[in-house]
Amino acid sequence: MQHWLRHLATTFTIALAVLALASQAPAQTYPDRPVRLIVPFPAGGGVDTLARVLGQKLSDLLKQPVLIEHRPGAGGNIGADAVAKSMPDGYTILLTVNTLASSPAIYRKLSYDPLKDLIPITQISASQFVLTGSPKFEAGTIQELVAAAKAKPGSLNYGSSGVGASLHFQAEMLKFATGIDIAHIPYRGDAPMLTALLSGDVHFAYMPQTTGAPQVQSKQLKGYAVTGRKRQPTLPDLPTHAEAGIKGLEDGSWYGLFVAAGTPAAIVQRLQQETAKTIAAPEIRERLISWGQEPLSTTPQEFEAFFKGDVAKFIRIVEAAKIPKLD
Repeated sequence: MQHWLRHLATTFTIALAVLALASQAPAQTYPDRPVRLIVPFPAGGGVDTLARVLGQKLSDLLKQPVLIEHRPGAGGNIGADAVAKSMPDGYTILLTVNTLASSPAIYRKLSYDPLKDLIPITQISASQFVLTGSPKFEAGTIQELVAAAKAKPGSLNYGSSGVGASLHFQAEMLKFATGIDIAHIPYRGDAPMLTALLSGDVHFAYMPQTTGAPQVQSKQLKGYAVTGRKRQPTLPDLPTHAEAGIKGLEDGSWYGLFVAAGTPAAIVQRLQQETAKTIAAPEIRERLISWGQEPLSTTPQEFEAFFKGDVAKFIRIVEAAKIPKLD
């Protein structure tokens, strides 16, 4: 009997060792083929711009092509869903913004669970939004914008990069903070929204600093204010919302990487380490700063804690502001 038990124990130990080696094998050879970087917004926007810069450097470090694939729609949720339901092998990565954290708060139902179906890899950067106006819109300051909206309720409109996207959410927060009545016109990303702003099809919109700051600096768009607790070096003449007398719009946005739940920890760690090297590269760091972004390279554990806190924060904000949920 004892001999049989010893034999069973030995067999079980060997089986565990084989399983451990098998689980390590993919991580040891990763990556051995191209990696897809999913951008859940159309080409030409802030996320796409960052993806192209990161992708090129990551390709060098991973020694495999990093292919950018756009999956726009539903405020970034179509692309996020695609990654959540992809093979958990590290070959499909999501590059997104804080829209991912606000989605559970503003949608009645999602086809995936951001907290359960995705693993945070790293936060890449923190950035602010720029409140911009069409060159054809008469308001020259944020105070004039609010006054115009109050004078004719419902007559002004604002653009966003999609229903439920962070730019939509930010404008809804402006509505709540100032009590104005403005119409929402959603587009399929930053680029078409910018076109609408330039042509005067919409009166104003929040834009990512990456794409908004150059437009304001070149006088293509009017600049009204920035989010955040202090003025931005790239737009020193624009006040914060608080300086303009509008409270509750101090938070900006962030960029981060995610993979499908179940991806081996060793692969997640490898991706975080290579991304950290990418962000630390002087040419990448300088470019991020020139876009008004604060370069970061948090660990998966740090980003997970931050992301969970952000999800909870947006739920509290939506409930307090009584922002209607989307179907």
